[in-house]
Amino acid sequence: MSVFTWPVRVYWEDTDAGGIVFYANYLKFFERARTEWLRSLGVEQQRLRDETGGMFVVGGTELRYHRPARLDDVLQVSARVTELGRASMTLQQEAWRLRDGAPVELLCEGTIRIGWVDAAQMRPGRIPASIIHVLQNP
Repeated sequence: MSVFTWPVRVYWEDTDAGGIVFYANYLKFFERARTEWLRSLGVEQQRLRDETGGMFVVGGTELRYHRPARLDDVLQVSARVTELGRASMTLQQEAWRLRDGAPVELLCEGTIRIGWVDAAQMRPGRIPASIIHVLQNP
């Protein structure tokens, strides 16, 4: 499946006292990229919840850190579906440092497992067929 990318600038709020991106903030960067990826496909998460009563939730993450991002860096964060099932999907995500608009250094990579749940009950369910179709045919 195709790769979606989203730019992220590192702000003070993203860093520790040494000006290095706090490790957990890569999960925030990955979340932003996934949200914007869905939005680019016409899937707005609040509207999806309102119309279907369901929502996506993170079921698991595995991250690997390679190099630190620093204050004022511009990053390119990607999201790519590697597995799509009826009730869940797995995405591969990466954060790269950009220099002159080009990715030059892999900073962090991760595998994120996303599941579908009934929003009211927080019980697993099946991803609506219309959303599966959109994900398979971007």
